[in-house]
Amino acid sequence: MMGELTAMGPGRADLIDAIARTGSISAAAREMGMSYRRAWLLVESTNAAFVAPLVVANTGGSGGGGATVTDFGRDVVARYRAMERKAAASIAADFATFGKLLAGPAVMEHSGK
Repeated sequence: MMGELTAMGPGRADLIDAIARTGSISAAAREMGMSYRRAWLLVESTNAAFVAPLVVANTGGSGGGGATVTDFGRDVVARYRAMERKAAASIAADFATFGKLLAGPAVMEHSGK
């Protein structure tokens, strides 16, 4: 399993959502507190993992470049978010029980988007 390509995860989905919102890989990277290079590499590797691109970079011009999330990309992220919701719902009771085992007011991370 080591070295396998990660096709999609919460960070990649968040990045694609940010690109859809901002219309730019660099603006999405700034919004997420990551370098442009890191965001660009994530976009490239995510696009390579799927049968069609999720994000298309637009060539620059007088108004600059930008990026567009494709219809396919929006569909992939929507499907991923649906899987996240199903996974969160399936472990909700276990997660609540697990939380009772903690000593004190520890914060547990749980993606129940």
